[in-house]
Amino acid sequence: MAVRTVGVEEEFLLVDPAGGRPRAVGSAVLRAADGDSELTAELHSEQVETGTRPCFGLDELGRELRGTRAEAAAAASTVGVELAALATSPLAAEPTVSPSPRYQRMAQRFGLTVDEVMTCGCHVHVAIDSAEEGVAALDRIRPWLAPLLALSANSPFWQGADSGYASFRSQVWTRWPSAGPYELFGSPEGYHDTVAAILGSDTVLDDGMLYFDARLSRQHPTLEIRVADVCLDPDDAVLIAALSRALVETVVRRWRAGDAPDPVRTEVLRLASWRAGRSGLEGVLLDPVTWRPAPAADVLHRLVTHVAPALEDAGELDTVRELLDAVLRRGTGATRQRAVHERTRNLGAVVAAATAAGRAAG
Repeated sequence: MAVRTVGVEEEFLLVDPAGGRPRAVGSAVLRAADGDSELTAELHSEQVETGTRPCFGLDELGRELRGTRAEAAAAASTVGVELAALATSPLAAEPTVSPSPRYQRMAQRFGLTVDEVMTCGCHVHVAIDSAEEGVAALDRIRPWLAPLLALSANSPFWQGADSGYASFRSQVWTRWPSAGPYELFGSPEGYHDTVAAILGSDTVLDDGMLYFDARLSRQHPTLEIRVADVCLDPDDAVLIAALSRALVETVVRRWRAGDAPDPVRTEVLRLASWRAGRSGLEGVLLDPVTWRPAPAADVLHRLVTHVAPALEDAGELDTVRELLDAVLRRGTGATRQRAVHERTRNLGAVVAAATAAGRAAG
């Protein structure tokens, strides 16, 4: 049985090695990058984005992720900064909008939102055969996206303080008018009609600003799951990618068998997303089967059970279980950031630990 390809885009902060504050040197880092690099600019000059090639196996994806992170870190080092896999800056920052005309237009239209929303996400691209298949998958993965957010949580600090959230990025991100959970689309026509209505409102600039938790990719024949924080550990990104691919495969099989999507309302999905961002894996999540609170570990194990046949067919079930057990044992990036802060009472040390972890992983 053919396995779908999967690829990952990751956004990173560029930070000062001495103090840990973000530095607006994105353009210089891009110029320093290898000509074949997939490194691209982001909304703010304190960030860059990497992208892997489409991969079949998890070992291949892990090598790609480490390779793209290493390439970005090397380019950053040339400019005198370090790469930090943190979904928000622990230290207070005043972001600088990148010089591209599109980003400048965004700044004019969205004001303080653009000035403040410097966040780093992890976007997983899963191959689809058609728009019909992609929309069927979009409609059926909705209940399981919040657990993926909880698994990735890596942004507890905001503007120099503990936010009280495991993923404060997910809170900040909802300031965009087109961000977050979405309603059932029903068909490709329903999806495209929704997109046309959003663009016709002249609120967002273009279809690149359709910031749904998952969407059809504009540029690739993929479904793009955009709910996760960038992960401190590349193994966690591999886990989220594996679960995302297995989730898409699972729901497509059910669609072909005639199963209808869960009609859960978007309002409930927003509650599930809030719970996931609030406590990550250290509290309760909304169980996508019962829509009642349940321990986070139980919900993640239920997700693995839900997609187990697809994981088995791909030869990945044991690997996913091992990776999930590792996260549950050591904690998410948010847990690890807070542990450093508890020990040092120094947010600069939190950033330094993240950059050191990145060097070790590479």
